[in-house]
Amino acid sequence: MTLELRLLATPKAVPELRHHLRQYDHDVRLCATELVTNVIEHVGEGTPVTVRVLDMRDGHTRVEVTDPDPRALPLLLRATATDEHGRGMALLDALARRWGVEQGADWKTVWCELESDLNSLTAKWC
Repeated sequence: MTLELRLLATPKAVPELRHHLRQYDHDVRLCATELVTNVIEHVGEGTPVTVRVLDMRDGHTRVEVTDPDPRALPLLLRATATDEHGRGMALLDALARRWGVEQGADWKTVWCELESDLNSLTAKWC
């Protein structure tokens, strides 16, 4: 199953995205909204994005967010206790089994792979 949403990266779009992803587990929703929030913060509010959630054949769930700025790459920072920003990619890094960036001439896709909903539920209840 693949879900694809096109939206403008705005603060209002974040809770709407969570609502559209309600059939997925918390980690999928959290990673998708963190990636959209990164677009708002580092590319600009109102940037058009495409959010994809794909159920992979290997049993994982892949979350992708594509935006039109190939230069604004995500950085994995180690925020201190008093920092107000800088935790998004660290959170994604902790939740995902792996993540990365694919770039084109006029776009980039930041993606992460998570345990599938079934695997996550099984692991949490065993």
